[in-house]
Amino acid sequence: MSSDKNKVNPREEIQLQIGIIGDAQVGKTSLMVKYVQDIYNKEYTQTLGVNFLKKRIRLRSTDITLSLMDLGGQREFINMLPLATMDSYCILLLFDLTRPETLKSVREWYRQAFGLNKNAIPILVGTKYDLFIELDQDYQEEISRTCLKYAQIMDSPVIFSSSAYSINIQILFKIIIAKIFNLRLTISEISDIGDPLLIYKEFGNTHLNGS
Repeated sequence: MSSDKNKVNPREEIQLQIGIIGDAQVGKTSLMVKYVQDIYNKEYTQTLGVNFLKKRIRLRSTDITLSLMDLGGQREFINMLPLATMDSYCILLLFDLTRPETLKSVREWYRQAFGLNKNAIPILVGTKYDLFIELDQDYQEEISRTCLKYAQIMDSPVIFSSSAYSINIQILFKIIIAKIFNLRLTISEISDIGDPLLIYKEFGNTHLNGS
């Protein structure tokens, strides 16, 4: 008879859906592919409907499968919003840092997505930071202040990223996992204008418990 020492405790397996939404050409697919496959393609490919990729990660004794759901930004695909958001633990609201109209659109994306799923964790993600830092300082300050205002209204972490230069891509998903499982992170926040904003500690902590 085998002893208890020889028994192998089965690893727990969890599947988590993450929704990725925002206007067309803000970099949703690029971010998803960069995180899952570590590939960046500068050529734009339009998402028709919903794209999805999976990535397996390990957290202590748990195997986690992240299902990333990337919704095409054209309004013709809005009827597929429930597929990308209703079962999501976290919803990424992406906008292009160089196109202020895509930041304004976040308000409507947020309203529709969280009308379907009030308990998901929102995270505001500014993309194309590598192009953003080449723009006028006054513009950078205005966009950064507006982002912080949105973050407070939505109770959402805000992260500036670049898929082309791998800026804050891995950190973004570490924050997602930490928020979902209520884990403490030691990653330093970044709040200086001109740097890639990374503000997460005080936001996004109340959604999953329904408060």
